[in-house]
Amino acid sequence: MTHSTILQRILDGGIVAVVRSDSPDQLVGVVEALAEGGVTAAEITFTVPDAVEVIRAVHKALGDSIVLGAGSVLDSETARAALLAGAEYIVGPSTNLDVIRLCKRYGKVVMPGALTPTEVVTAWEAGADIVKIFPSDLGGPSYIKALRAPLPQIRMMPTGGVDLSTAETFLKAGACCLGVGSSLVEPKAVASGDFERISELARQFRAIVRKFRDEAVGGK
Repeated sequence: MTHSTILQRILDGGIVAVVRSDSPDQLVGVVEALAEGGVTAAEITFTVPDAVEVIRAVHKALGDSIVLGAGSVLDSETARAALLAGAEYIVGPSTNLDVIRLCKRYGKVVMPGALTPTEVVTAWEAGADIVKIFPSDLGGPSYIKALRAPLPQIRMMPTGGVDLSTAETFLKAGACCLGVGSSLVEPKAVASGDFERISELARQFRAIVRKFRDEAVGGK
């Protein structure tokens, strides 16, 4: 996929699932379940054992039917390994300029993490496509709204504290999309292989995004 296609699909979907588990088993099924529920952007975090092999397996199983990324990426070596395994975008908890340069070199989307206004602007000026505001549970939607006031040109994805009760509020605050972890990829459901539960949660999150966007269009 081209850079613009990757980015547009992430923005259109509105939800980036953060797939984190103590075991790599069943994660292909987890991503399939997310896609079944309408969440077609998912990042495999590098806290997962054998994360590169998981990315490769998910990419082989699902191909371009999803937009596959890698998360918790701390350095350019890890980022390159993820891209070679099939990741189309890279997400980090912090801003690493080498990671941003690498993704730009290969035409992939990059979403570095930042929290303070200085960090957010630094990430954006360095070439971030979306700035991951992390951890967003520290300030909640009001913090995203405060950041967006002087920085409306910067696409922001809150991650941390996004659940079914806060998702719409984060969108109203100006988030371009939402990074959603355990409230979507429930550890208990992953461990038990309850893929239907994950699909149902995906449907609920997607419904929130659709409702918000439909109402936003209708209100214009």
